[in-house]
Amino acid sequence: MPFSPRDVEAVDQLLREVARVEIMPRFRNLAAHEVRQKSSAMDLVTDADEAAERMISRGLRQIFPQAVTIGEEATERDPSLLNKLADAELALLIDPVDGTKNFASGLPLFGVMVAAVVRGEIVAGWIHDPVGDDTAIALRGEGAWIQRSGNHVELRVATPAPVQEMSGCASWNHMQEPMRSTVAANLSGLGAVACYRCAAHEYRMAAAGHCHFLVHAKLMPWDHAAGWLLHREAGGYSARFDGTLYHPALRTGGIICAPDAESWKMIRDILF
Repeated sequence: MPFSPRDVEAVDQLLREVARVEIMPRFRNLAAHEVRQKSSAMDLVTDADEAAERMISRGLRQIFPQAVTIGEEATERDPSLLNKLADAELALLIDPVDGTKNFASGLPLFGVMVAAVVRGEIVAGWIHDPVGDDTAIALRGEGAWIQRSGNHVELRVATPAPVQEMSGCASWNHMQEPMRSTVAANLSGLGAVACYRCAAHEYRMAAAGHCHFLVHAKLMPWDHAAGWLLHREAGGYSARFDGTLYHPALRTGGIICAPDAESWKMIRDILF
């Protein structure tokens, strides 16, 4: 289904309002009981995540009444929600606060992500930065841009470079052995490697050309669908570790994002 400019703006405005009402008032203002562990000390949920997801879900259902909403926190309670993703006429994936560990630590690197998936195909993505109050937006076949204060800034990935000069982000801590040790030992073959604990900002960086590559092992759809489309529409190339194409219904196999297919191959050869 096509998304009208009004639809795109409506989702953007919803995410901005949620950030103003539910997220930013809690930033650096969380009590201990408002932060809870899920699977580990690095995997947190806060009252901001839960309140923001409820508000986003309500707002999206008003904009798209027939859509299936699949939020990270709702899926934590009911994993069967993910089964609706592949066949839904329109599914909306919600990551209410991506980078929750940063958010709970008072670090201003977190984002709000929504992706629209039509019968398994990612067709639109929004990544809002509550601190900067701007939104990176992608529409399939129509490009990627940053929307801020009425300005529309087109996004473009970095120019390819020799592999030893490439900089980027690698989240190797989610990898299983022996891959984890292999990749960690080989990162020095790249120019510079960081991990910002926030896929939202990492995808924005890569799509804007501020780094060359991203490497992620964990593929929960709300973490990657919007960013994958943003990177693709900004001219980038990505594939899973084995070279197959990314799909939002796939949760294993990792992903490498790069400026082009040749760069992807060089990065993969270095790491593995």
